[in-house]
This record gives sequence, structure tokens and C-alpha cells, in this order.
Amino acid sequence: MASAGIRKLKDHLSRYIRRVESGERIAITAHGRVVAELGPPPGGRRDRRRDSFQELAAGGVIQSPLEDRDPTEDWPEIRLPAGTAARLIDEDRGDD
Repeated sequence: MASAGIRKLKDHLSRYIRRVESGERIAITAHGRVVAELGPPPGGRRDRRRDSFQELAAGGVIQSPLEDRDPTEDWPEIRLPAGTAARLIDEDRGDD
């Protein structure tokens, strides 16, 4: 189970919520000790997805991640003006 301190959780809450939505449980720590767990509600749609993942991993079809953290958590947040992607694609295609 991954863990996060309160400050880190607060600073990156949306990332942790996405991880919980995918079925992961996060231990919340304060001063190095676990004070709470953040996880999906029991019996929800996400639990079934997690069960499927575990079945595939048990069958050797997929492998569990080597690290228990989000590999993108240290990436900077990038916000581009609306239409930037479309403009870049058009330029790349020569559709100026």
C-alpha cells in the first residue's frame, strides 16, 4: 500500500484521488505514523476492476508495478492555452 504525508496529500490531492479511483488504497501519515487510509468505497465498480487486475496478475498475464507510487507524481503541471494541441497538429500536418 502506498503512503503519503498529510502535506503531500494536500498538495497532490487530485493525483491521489485518481489512484484511489483505479482501486488503490493510500495510507495517510502524520509525523511518520499511519492515521487514516484513503480508498474506494466497498462494493463499488472500482472494486470489480481491482479484482480483475488481481486475477490477471495471479494468472501471469500482467505484472504488478515494481514501485508503489505514481510515476508521474513529480512531473510538473503543464497548462496550455485552449487550441494549442490542435494548432500544433495542424502545423505538423502542414495544414497552416
